[in-house]
Amino acid sequence: MQHDTPLITTIVAGLVLAFILGTIANRLKMPPLVGYLLAGVLSGPHTPGFVADQTLAPELAEIGVILLMFGVGLHFSLKDLLTVRGIAVPGAIVQIAFATLLGWGLGALMGWPIGGSLVFGLALSVASTVVLLKALQERRLVETERGRIAVGWLIVEDLAMVLALVLIPAAASVSGDGHGGTEPLSTALNHLLGLDLGIGGIIAATLVKVALFVAVMLVFGGRVIPWLLHRTAQSGSRELFSLGVLAIALGVAFGAAKLFGVSLALGAFFAGMVLAESELSHRAAEESLPLRDAFSVLFFVSVGMLFNPVILIERPLPVLATLFIIIVGKSVAAFFIVLAFRKPLSTALTISASLAQIGEFSFILAAFGVELGLLPPEGRDLILSGAILSIILNPLVFVACDWLNRRLGARASEGESAEKAAKPDNTISETEGRYPPPTQSDTEVGPTSLRGHAIVVGYGRVGKILAESLQASGTPFLVIEDTDSRIAELRGSGIEAVYGNAASAGTLAYANVEGALSLAVAIPNAFEACGVTQQARAINPSLLIVARAHSDAEITELKAYGADAAIMGEREIALGMVDQMTRLHHERAQ
Repeated sequence: MQHDTPLITTIVAGLVLAFILGTIANRLKMPPLVGYLLAGVLSGPHTPGFVADQTLAPELAEIGVILLMFGVGLHFSLKDLLTVRGIAVPGAIVQIAFATLLGWGLGALMGWPIGGSLVFGLALSVASTVVLLKALQERRLVETERGRIAVGWLIVEDLAMVLALVLIPAAASVSGDGHGGTEPLSTALNHLLGLDLGIGGIIAATLVKVALFVAVMLVFGGRVIPWLLHRTAQSGSRELFSLGVLAIALGVAFGAAKLFGVSLALGAFFAGMVLAESELSHRAAEESLPLRDAFSVLFFVSVGMLFNPVILIERPLPVLATLFIIIVGKSVAAFFIVLAFRKPLSTALTISASLAQIGEFSFILAAFGVELGLLPPEGRDLILSGAILSIILNPLVFVACDWLNRRLGARASEGESAEKAAKPDNTISETEGRYPPPTQSDTEVGPTSLRGHAIVVGYGRVGKILAESLQASGTPFLVIEDTDSRIAELRGSGIEAVYGNAASAGTLAYANVEGALSLAVAIPNAFEACGVTQQARAINPSLLIVARAHSDAEITELKAYGADAAIMGEREIALGMVDQMTRLHHERAQ
């Protein structure tokens, strides 16, 4: 008997095609997400062959967005969010306004009505949650100051788009633009509240609902969610704990959307953020990681399904203009906004690159605008083409920003050195006082002068013990770390630290791995540890490399990538326990 299984077919086809094309893209030194997008194009209705279910794919992708934002919330405390509110809130608002103005201008040039042009501009102003977070995670920037500003900026954009989705139908009904599709929403609101709401009333109602949601999550959820997970962990069942993590992430996101009208992604983010205060947050992040990765891939596949390549031939100039607004217009605005808040150049460039793309909210706005009769179908196609192209080009934007940061940072350092040499020590330069000194984590320091030294990768629990022991023994060493707070702690303790990803050849060059004697890879992630080991071995074949592992399989893998030894923590703990027990039994036997 043959069964119709669109859900299974969509998942299998999406993941298999994404794996094949993602692998090819990776072999060609391109980001795997390019392969995921192409898998979606091949699975979509605009190319011959297999066509995936166009309804199921976006819903599956939304699960990936929920889990991804939940994971970010687990590493993003309320304190972190409040520390960046001074730049994230005004910066995001100004950037949204500027990009919307550019989009409105392009729409007006093409003869669209004001309402459609504004919807088009709004769709170009908001960045993709998944793309931004993937880019930050690949560069291990989520927990840095730059990463916190970018995520905070993203949260403000999400809140603004939630408000826009409520205001667009109201504005269309008041102005007379569009068709009657706007009346059901306003009628439902009026019936629900028993009031005749205008635009001002709808704005107030929306802000009250969002504020109520935040208050419920911080006061009620902050107690119930950690308590629930702690009780589940005490059951001793890993399956129940994993299920509890997923139930909290998906349940809170769905409830937030239905009860408070906020986005699913925003609801999941706050669920993760209140859970971040619990000591189980790291375990919750690990349990949700596999599903986060799988469903985020389906997000890119679903985006590719919407893309019609024909528009690149039929309307090349509008496509290029749309892409220009997304990559250049929005990024330049964000760059100068961040600099206006007296942040370092590296922060401004990171934020600019992070926002140089559009995604899921843009698709929602485009579909909404077409449904209401405000946005012509051509506008939706331009938004989709801009999204696809900007997502593909986003890694190149990051590369360009990294290059600019190195060049401009080097020039600034040369200028400062020359100016200090030409002035007495007690003279204050004209630029001093006008701009604050950059934070230590954002300052590009020169390569280390150490030789014959040891290198410790990671300053977590294991790395900290290693560093303290090396410092006590007088062994010359340095630490490679990518978290702002740990970099500050290291430098405050007088320990030399190199900021960056240790899997990067450039970071290893700054640490002078070529002249080092030994390398201790103390990070817990075996996949990243293998990358660090492989890079270091290629640079210095005689280097002694000792890595951290959690299983026999990881030990084998690390040695295959070039580690001389891999220490399994669980085994060392067991041996230590046996040693203590044996000694006690021996003493009592005597």
